[in-house]
Amino acid sequence: MLIKNNGLKTDYFYLQPFELNKGEIVVINIQGGGYFYETEMYLKNIFSGNLVNKEIFVNQKLLYVEHFIEPKIRHLFYPMRVGEYIRKNANLQSHFATKIYETPQIIKRTKINSLVAYHKNLLSLYTSLSKTNNIIFDLVGHDPHSSYAIYDIVKENVKKTGSAILLDNCNDMKNNCTTYIELEWDLEKTQTIKPTEFKLNT
Repeated sequence: MLIKNNGLKTDYFYLQPFELNKGEIVVINIQGGGYFYETEMYLKNIFSGNLVNKEIFVNQKLLYVEHFIEPKIRHLFYPMRVGEYIRKNANLQSHFATKIYETPQIIKRTKINSLVAYHKNLLSLYTSLSKTNNIIFDLVGHDPHSSYAIYDIVKENVKKTGSAILLDNCNDMKNNCTTYIELEWDLEKTQTIKPTEFKLNT
């Protein structure tokens, strides 16, 4: 057992109990609307071991697959290239470190911000998988086709002793995972606050 959730309750939502074991994918449908990002980051920090909650036992910290964001100044004057990103962020001993080069047209000198969203996230995913088999990820910014492509890569890795938590905002993967959970929101509370006022206790 990597993670055991005995039932997480906040001021605004309840996450019912679940366990994550090797070889499993848990999909959490946040159903958050304007509260999605704040909620995703809150749950990500718990499952990655950066935030302690008495109801959740983290026996194996999961790594969040970060989205690539380049500072504007660097983007204008010295854009990051694929090779540099891999050198700085990947475990170079893993076969995942160079797997992005199997994609046509992507080489070491390719500017990351010239890539479409799918290839940017594929680069981030491979970089994360080069360091661990246990990840947290989302499918933000993907169309249905690329969402399933990313998900299938994660699912294949999970079969090989990995594990994953998908923080999603829809039910597309409901029948394609080990455990599917929907956050239970307190609608009376969320209807009385603006998304900009939404804060979760840490």
